[in-house]
Amino acid sequence: WLNLDFFVALLSSSGRKHQGSFTDVELSQLHQVSLHFKLEFPEQTFPLAHIQSELLTAFKFHQPKPSKLQRDVAAAFSRIGWDHTFEFVTEEGFSIDMAQPKNMIAIEVDGPYHYIKCTDKYIENGRTQFKSRVLRQLGWLIIHIPYFEWAVLTDAATQDAYLQSKTKGE
Repeated sequence: WLNLDFFVALLSSSGRKHQGSFTDVELSQLHQVSLHFKLEFPEQTFPLAHIQSELLTAFKFHQPKPSKLQRDVAAAFSRIGWDHTFEFVTEEGFSIDMAQPKNMIAIEVDGPYHYIKCTDKYIENGRTQFKSRVLRQLGWLIIHIPYFEWAVLTDAATQDAYLQSKTKGE
């Protein structure tokens, strides 16, 4: 976003010409753009601010679908006494797998679709990186539980120790 003026002009003209023709997916994506814009350029007015509630509604429309992995990790957190809200939705519309909202601690259980495999290591994909970046900018501490780390924990004792080490000091 090196040329803010170009970006603002592009969004402004797009919003005027096509406001009624955006799909829900496009509105949802524009909501994420608006969050990033507000956090990166707080002194600027987002060009599509006039449809902000429509953007948020489209973003929140997508209901979370918890995986077995998420449910297993949540059960293990309950087992170690780490109180949390399962599938917490922030006021900005982000669904967090598990959260302690008062402490602004987010647990993200990251399955295979959160990663790109490069030779012998895993790298978070762009979508996961973007969500983490925005949540951090909003003040959340994010703890990631990668599926490939969880998969090698073969019993409750090792799972509990792993989660305690991940949340140590939180």
